[in-house]
Amino acid sequence: MSLPPFPTTTVGSWPRPDALLQAQRDKQGGRLGGEEFERRADAAVLDFLRLQEEIGIDIVTDGEQRRDNFYSFVAEKLVGVRLMTLGEMLEYVEDKQSFEELLQRLDVPSFAIKNPTCIGPVSRRSSLAAEEVRFLRNHTDRPIKVPLPGPYILTRAMWVPEVTQAHYASKEELAEVVVELLCQEVRDVIAAGADFIQFDEPVLTELVFTQGKTRTFMCAALASRKDPAEELAFATSLINRVAAAAGTTRVGVHVCRGNWSRREETLLSGSYRPLAPVFAEFEVDQLVLEYATDRAGDLVAVPGKEVGLGVVNPRTDDVESIESIVSRGREAAALWSADKVFLNPDCGFATFSEREMNAPEVAAAKLRAMVAAARELRER
Repeated sequence: MSLPPFPTTTVGSWPRPDALLQAQRDKQGGRLGGEEFERRADAAVLDFLRLQEEIGIDIVTDGEQRRDNFYSFVAEKLVGVRLMTLGEMLEYVEDKQSFEELLQRLDVPSFAIKNPTCIGPVSRRSSLAAEEVRFLRNHTDRPIKVPLPGPYILTRAMWVPEVTQAHYASKEELAEVVVELLCQEVRDVIAAGADFIQFDEPVLTELVFTQGKTRTFMCAALASRKDPAEELAFATSLINRVAAAAGTTRVGVHVCRGNWSRREETLLSGSYRPLAPVFAEFEVDQLVLEYATDRAGDLVAVPGKEVGLGVVNPRTDDVESIESIVSRGREAAALWSADKVFLNPDCGFATFSEREMNAPEVAAAKLRAMVAAARELRER
């Protein structure tokens, strides 16, 4: 994959058109067939692809247009997994009051966000994303990035003890199945034409900033059962085992502080510095990190790793200036080197399909500023 200095890309998700959102609801409600849904999704993917090409994005994605969110979409691809709204999950979690209070405190609508819950023995019904990649490859010659849920968050999300323990004795036992199916997925998306695989692992920051006391809704168990160091070691092992399946294909891990609300006070704060030793153990090429918000603190370089530098905030209406992005890019290049700095938004623009973080017009303006800054950095 030949790339210019300071390559530009997105973290993945893009706001879905209203017609596609309705088609998604109709499909999940059994009112729309899969073939018709795919036809509508194809059109949305092509619209976003052409926008990326017109703006000048170097590594394209499909905008996760076919997914209801970045990890729960796996429910329709896996046997033994059921998609539940957070409201439905309330029926099963043991500590109902704490779960309800958590959703209210973190500004999470229980009807709009869904979780893939393990309710039986898990196996693949179909590839998670190979068809997404194959469709994109048939319509572009640009390098393709495919985001996938990381093995740690996928295990945590699917593990609801009240219903899962009837089939898996522990979270670790479920994780073995998750690793196996993701390793196969890696091989499938590479065969379909992926050039860059990004594993999303946003809850790793939570383990450090909350000392193991889970405050995010993005895992059904309201608290991890190990101390933070043990849990991070567990996550690292899972990530490295799955990344090994990629061979020489570029692999990145995306870590942020949450991207479900525009209320900054509900999201985590803290530097990546405590995670740097953990990042150093990741056997991946790139760390895709959130840096366009003050909550992320200072830049923290990890030797031997590229950085996917977050330079625009998907949750704000203000479009970052070209000058500010150039300044940030130069700062990063001084810590890493110009050939190891990629430019991207902090997170997706619509992590959850029913709760986009920004309007498409604002998001497009942010990407244009990012691409213009990349061109200026290359000229310098």
